[in-house]
Amino acid sequence: VLDAGTCYQQAKRALHAAVPDRLHARERETGIIRQFLRDHVCGHRPGSLYISGPPGTGKTACLSRVLLDCKAELTSSKTIVLNCMALSSPAGIFPAMAQELGLPGATGREGVRRLEKKLTTQGPMVLLVLDELDQLESKGQDVLYTLFDWPQLPGSRLVLVGLANALDLTDRSLARLAACPTGSPQLLHFPPYTKEQLTAILTERLGQVAGDPVLDAAALQFCARKVSAVSGDARKALDVCRRAVEVVELEVRNQTLLKPLPSGES
Repeated sequence: VLDAGTCYQQAKRALHAAVPDRLHARERETGIIRQFLRDHVCGHRPGSLYISGPPGTGKTACLSRVLLDCKAELTSSKTIVLNCMALSSPAGIFPAMAQELGLPGATGREGVRRLEKKLTTQGPMVLLVLDELDQLESKGQDVLYTLFDWPQLPGSRLVLVGLANALDLTDRSLARLAACPTGSPQLLHFPPYTKEQLTAILTERLGQVAGDPVLDAAALQFCARKVSAVSGDARKALDVCRRAVEVVELEVRNQTLLKPLPSGES
């Protein structure tokens, strides 16, 4: 039998924003990403995919899940995952890529030219995943244009997947790409989670904990309703519930007699 302390620990663990085995209400998006990788990386066709959506809508989690699931299929290609928040400037993306591809560090135009040459000569496909892509916006958008241009070059072996919160980054910053018939990246938008979807996510997570529910259904629905009204951010909902579990845990601990609640009550 689980003691009270253990069930709270388990509940808090279940509510962490880790990448789950199955992403609720994101089957369509997961399928699109998987198909894109199969068509382009496994199919040796360079191309680009732009994934947009507000924070906490599952963009990074979905992509991480697909990369894990397709690991065997992607073994013959080179996968590079970079978070653009970690760069000191937009142009810092080029030396970061060069390092991943084993090129000697060269900055400025020379570094970009070397990278371009590397990505257009024979070799395995290169899958470049850039999270927080909007951090690469720069004067004249030369960094973003260069990156989205590379999959279009003759002999290119680059498949680019960019993730950002902004829905209109491609309209606003990459308008020039639309003029090129093959230049436009494929677009995939993640809408905010609805109240029902958030309730299902929270219920599924807490369902992993044995014993009586730590938080009752009404509390989960209340949390889902509040979060969906503001942002539809699943991380926020998981956070709120984790804090609620901590409050319950503290109250129980502060009771002089640690007796479990009668079954059926919460």
